[in-house]
Amino acid sequence: MEIILAIIAIAGVPIGIFLGKLIFAKNTKKEIEDADALAKKTIEDATIMAETLKEKKILEAKEQFLQLKSTHDKEVTVRNQKLAEAENKIKQQQQSISDKTAALQKQIQENETLKENLERQTESFNIKKIELERHHEEHVKRLEKVAGLSAEQAKLELMELVKEEARTRAMAYVKDIMEEAKVNANKEAKKIIIQSIQRVAAEQTIENAITVFNLESDEIKGQIIGREGRNIRAIEAATGVDLIIDDTPEAIVLSCFDPLRREIARLSLQRLVQDGRIHPARIEEVVEKTKKQLEEQIMEIGERTIIELGVHGLHKDLVRLVGKMRFRSSYGQNLLMHSKETANLCGIMAAELGLGQKVVKLAKRAGLLHDIGKVPDEETELSHALLGAKIAERCGEHPSIVNAIGAHHDEMEMLYIISPIVQACDAISGARPGARREMMQSYLQRIKDLENLALAYTGVEKAYAIQAGRELRVIVEAEKITDADSQRLSFEIADKIQKEMQYPGQIKITVIRELRAVSIAR
Repeated sequence: MEIILAIIAIAGVPIGIFLGKLIFAKNTKKEIEDADALAKKTIEDATIMAETLKEKKILEAKEQFLQLKSTHDKEVTVRNQKLAEAENKIKQQQQSISDKTAALQKQIQENETLKENLERQTESFNIKKIELERHHEEHVKRLEKVAGLSAEQAKLELMELVKEEARTRAMAYVKDIMEEAKVNANKEAKKIIIQSIQRVAAEQTIENAITVFNLESDEIKGQIIGREGRNIRAIEAATGVDLIIDDTPEAIVLSCFDPLRREIARLSLQRLVQDGRIHPARIEEVVEKTKKQLEEQIMEIGERTIIELGVHGLHKDLVRLVGKMRFRSSYGQNLLMHSKETANLCGIMAAELGLGQKVVKLAKRAGLLHDIGKVPDEETELSHALLGAKIAERCGEHPSIVNAIGAHHDEMEMLYIISPIVQACDAISGARPGARREMMQSYLQRIKDLENLALAYTGVEKAYAIQAGRELRVIVEAEKITDADSQRLSFEIADKIQKEMQYPGQIKITVIRELRAVSIAR
């Protein structure tokens, strides 16, 4: 609009001049001059206004151009960034595709390798299968040659025998025999058990925790005690048995929960008294000889027992364990007498059931061995039934015997007919009134746990519970335990007993550390 006005103003200048000349022709010269001046001024003003408008519009046009250029540059920059991002994304996708392609090719190669290996293994398997089939055919031909029958003929004859036997049994069970057997089963079972108990009269020995050693005179007590009691300490350290010497005339009491230890102490003391030489070195020598002698005696007891029961071909380790039963008790019942009674009951019960002579022998054998897990040479976390089954299996016993030993306390599944027989006879022998004493077994277990607790510490050589479990003597290795360590060890053992065990009264813990220096003059 301003441009139009400027143009009109510029165009109006000559028109104004022309009109002024016409209108003011008659006016004076002054008026003409004034008009000329006015016209000039008007022209100058219009020219200035036109220039001003022109510059203003040029500036506005430049500003608008710069704004448009800036906006365009920004749009171009954003578009370039988007293009760059899209290009990077495409490159990443291409790289990912390349990696996946390489991995796929690698996997394809591995699959081809595996396929080749599988083909080789399959080929090897087929070859071995063919060889096995060939060996099987050769074996069948050899059997056919030895038996004089072909495999098909043998199968037919066996099938006929099985059919005949099944037919015979079916005829026997078709009638009312099953119903009659169900009615009379309980009566017959009681009758067999009563007859078995009646036919077995085994001597029952209740083992105590003490043994009385008789002396010819009280003068020998002084020799046994020794100077300042050194002989008594040597005997107790070597055997783990507590010697009680009191005012009882011509008698010494040997106290220990383990009958085998008491027997070693009794025999050793008997030999020392007969010899007359009683001192620590001689005591250790005699105790070692007595242990060897008792091992021989254990083997003799085991051999005598298996001959008495008619059990043959027993492994020597099992014979030794049977002999060791003589010096063990089960809830106060002598273990060997219990095992012998159980063996006789098993044999009688199997015979009464009509199971055949072979099964009778297996039942008697299993009855004798059913508690061998109670007299192991090594300590284990297994129960005596499972441990006994493991020992019997290691010694090559029949699987039915192994199963009967492991299952007589329902810790294994019963797989053979003799297993329930052994379980029943074990219960008969143990549940008979007066056969066992529950308190004795719990006492023996507590004493044994007391010794095992001390033996678990490093540096402990021996541990003996004496004084009916009121004192625990711990013998340590002088090379590993110092005097200061002995004090600490006694405190730790006492603290552990207080926390982990239940016991009446109090228990005295005595740690013994003895250093021996031995030299030989040649």
